[in-house]
Amino acid sequence: MAAAAATMVSSAGGLLAMLNESHPQLKFHALSNLISFVDQFWPEISTSVPIIESLYEDEEFGQHQRQLAALLVSKVFYYLGELNDSLSYALGAGPLFDVSEDSDYVHTLLAKAIDEYASLRSKAAESSDEATVDPRLEAIVERMLDKCITDGKYQQAMGIAIECRRLDKLEEAITRSDNVHGTLAYCINVSHSFVYRREYRREVLRLLVKVYQQLPSPDYLSICQCLMFLDEPEAVANILEKLLRSDNKEDALLAFQVAFDLVENEHQAFLLNVKYRLSAPKSLPSEAVPPVSSETAPQNETSAAAEDVPMTDGSSVATTNVQEADPKEVMYAERLAKTKGILSGETSIQLTLQFLYSHNKSDLLILKTIKQSVEMRNSVCHSATIYANAIMHAGTTVDTFLRDNLDWLSRATNWAKFSATAGLGVIHRGHLQQGRSLMAPYLPQGGAGGGGSPYSEGGALYALGLIHANHGEGIKQFLRDSLRSTNVEVIQHGACLGLGLAALGTADEEIYDDIKSVLYTDSAVAGEAAGISMGLLMVGTASEKASEMLAYAHETQHEKIIRGLALGIALTVYGREEEADTLIEQMTRDQDPILRYGGMYALALAYSGTANNKAIRQLLHFAVSDVSDDVRRTAVLALGFVLYSEPEQTPRIVSLLSESYNPHVRYGAALAVGISCAGTGLSEAISLLEPLTSDVVDFVRQGALIAMAMVMVQINEASDSRVGTFRRQLEKIILDKHEDTMSKMGAILASGILDAGGRNVTIRLLSKSKHDKVTAVVGLAVFSQFWYWYPLIYFVSLSFSPTAFIGLNYDLKVPRFEFLSHAKPSLFEYPKPVTVPTTTSAVKLPTAVLSTSAKATKARAKKEAEQKANAEKLAGAESSSAGASTGKGKSSSEKDGEAMQVDNPPEKKAEPEPSFEILTNPARVVPAQEKFIKFLEDSRYVPVKSAPSGFVLLRDLRPSEAEELSLTDAPATTASPAGGSAAGQQSSSSAMAVDDEPQPPQPFEYTS
Repeated sequence: MAAAAATMVSSAGGLLAMLNESHPQLKFHALSNLISFVDQFWPEISTSVPIIESLYEDEEFGQHQRQLAALLVSKVFYYLGELNDSLSYALGAGPLFDVSEDSDYVHTLLAKAIDEYASLRSKAAESSDEATVDPRLEAIVERMLDKCITDGKYQQAMGIAIECRRLDKLEEAITRSDNVHGTLAYCINVSHSFVYRREYRREVLRLLVKVYQQLPSPDYLSICQCLMFLDEPEAVANILEKLLRSDNKEDALLAFQVAFDLVENEHQAFLLNVKYRLSAPKSLPSEAVPPVSSETAPQNETSAAAEDVPMTDGSSVATTNVQEADPKEVMYAERLAKTKGILSGETSIQLTLQFLYSHNKSDLLILKTIKQSVEMRNSVCHSATIYANAIMHAGTTVDTFLRDNLDWLSRATNWAKFSATAGLGVIHRGHLQQGRSLMAPYLPQGGAGGGGSPYSEGGALYALGLIHANHGEGIKQFLRDSLRSTNVEVIQHGACLGLGLAALGTADEEIYDDIKSVLYTDSAVAGEAAGISMGLLMVGTASEKASEMLAYAHETQHEKIIRGLALGIALTVYGREEEADTLIEQMTRDQDPILRYGGMYALALAYSGTANNKAIRQLLHFAVSDVSDDVRRTAVLALGFVLYSEPEQTPRIVSLLSESYNPHVRYGAALAVGISCAGTGLSEAISLLEPLTSDVVDFVRQGALIAMAMVMVQINEASDSRVGTFRRQLEKIILDKHEDTMSKMGAILASGILDAGGRNVTIRLLSKSKHDKVTAVVGLAVFSQFWYWYPLIYFVSLSFSPTAFIGLNYDLKVPRFEFLSHAKPSLFEYPKPVTVPTTTSAVKLPTAVLSTSAKATKARAKKEAEQKANAEKLAGAESSSAGASTGKGKSSSEKDGEAMQVDNPPEKKAEPEPSFEILTNPARVVPAQEKFIKFLEDSRYVPVKSAPSGFVLLRDLRPSEAEELSLTDAPATTASPAGGSAAGQQSSSSAMAVDDEPQPPQPFEYTS
């Protein structure tokens, strides 16, 4: 009966009238009923809000009744859209506001409460005052957190706890979750993606390290990544030492894996700190000490010795003293030598070098085509071809193209000669042992004025920097001596760039003083390099040297020097986020447009990879409001650096800017997409860049072509057909005699980037653990300066990382080990070579190089063939019984569909492609392929961590059996032939079969 009455109520007027009664019982009755009708009659009830509010404020009214009044008012305000008032009354409702109720009202107010609480906590933390938070608000948020934890919604609880800066609740959510390791991994991810303030992120990571260390089996890989972010080399060294001293061989493997993971982030200063803090083996007798000292030597020695030299030294000395030395210490000394070899980067560089050499698949025919189509008079395109060759063979040590074209190469003069020499540094990047001897013919020969050209000498010093980039312990001294002993600005230019690269991020005071003395000579050419070099040296240190550099930039008259310093200052604040705000503010408000331009880079690098909203807002503001085109262009380009951690956002954010009336802004938008979506093959990025590649302005086309190549690197035609279209477009632009020099240069560089590193490298700005790769980001930042200075193009090679899976055993050798790529081989195979002698050229060449005459001939031939086919059809119809005799004729026109069985074998080539592929260690694994990698269950080796690419330590399950090694440990030059053949066999047997099968029939069709 009551229910029927409830449905018949058509107005709340009666209940509202009761609120004016004097008897509290009647008021309570009215409130209780109004609560249930408020969803329906809130417009009517809203007229009586003052009365209900007075009831809530009435001290004599009972506690429960007052809370009921507050809840009613809160709901009315919610329907009126006054969320602030609604929340304050909901807080007054106390326990009657039920956080577990599943209604829009509760959901909306909870979100409002959490936002309010989070912003109050953040403001309090930033202004370092005590938080004055309403305890009732805190109670609601805590109830919500407890509810999430008890319901098992740990990720939700962690999100709220991080946002509200409640680390106590965060810890509770992690420790109470059923999968602590998974929860911690999620939390690390969240702290990188959503915690925008650097200081607070460090607090979260400290908490995570604490929780990790309390676990029964700590995840040392993750702990060390956190500690690296916190910049605590001491703690990392302690963990490594503990693992290395363990009797368990698997702990040593884990230590090596930790070291490789740290090296991947390319934080040179941090790695050196960890290396120096690893304690020497104890209790070895005096003669046995050399293994350690020989290992610490490479840090200061001038010739960068191979990493295996000290290792073999160490083990041989250790074995001679086995009787006297503690075997545990001998084992530790041996493991320590390996770890230091990894941390110095020498092990990974050596293996990468061998991999890139043995798997090199670069297509010299592309370069040959470029070389033939470029006019000799056009020095820009001549240089661009040299750049493209260097990029195409980056790190492979293959300089065949240069050797074959020495006469052509010798036509490079002045700065082109500087660039040509420096290009050898890119080709031989990482050739630490022979770097110096390779460049010897070009290096300054004793004293200031060597015999050679200053341009090739300067280029050679720059090349040494590129070879030793971020691993310059062995070459720094030589470069310093070269810098001191010359007054020629070209050689100073090369030496400064080389020193900056070799000592990247080490903040070495003595080197800084050497470079500063070059800057103060006020020579424009040397000063520009000195400015950039200071930035490279001080990268990410937020050093007070920046203000010194800024002061000099205001004093000097040379634009080149100001530009070099502007970029240098930006590099010093790399990754410092809000710490850099004062300097950024100072630079972006400067009246000199070149310094404002530096301010854009400072914003880009300080907030690189953070996707920070404040930084994006500032950059977008400058992109549309600054008076200088340079600043606007750079502001848009800088978005690429801020957003590379979320590449799918970039095309959306810059899509309108890519249609700007200002060509500089369009160019910036193209490169922003190129930088942030590099190597992803992202469809939206390609769609945005496509119209820009045929823009009306030549430099916009140039930027778009380079950006497109960056996005498409390591993507083949099978996974996106537009890659093939783009390759043909590049060829067309390069061959077109009437194309502008600017866009032709863009096309030539794009061809190089598309096939970079022998088609075995991609551009990666984030490591597998989602940390930014310092060298790569810095490399791209300086590369983007090529607008003003072409030799800086080579910095792009710093951002290349090999697309390789390299599995290593305990001895850091590469054993033969098979694993599965669960996808069609064609999706990830190397691009087909443009043309290979005869077999394929018969088909491919005509399509590539057609002229009108050839078209006519082809049409004529087709007509004749049709007539011939028709005649044969008639003949066949007349004498169908004599099918055998006409077989020959039919085979020439197999398109007739009634071909004899003799013609069937070619048809068989269309057999279905296998859905998987077996890869052999070391294998090329491109980023898109990583999700398809599976490890075989019955395999002899098991990875220490299941990583689909990079350097992975392998646990040997059958150590008693003999091992078969893939990459031998000899230097790359001698290892190559074997490596090459292994690579040949390894590159998907099925893909080879597909390649080889069609070739025999084709010539017969055309020649019969």
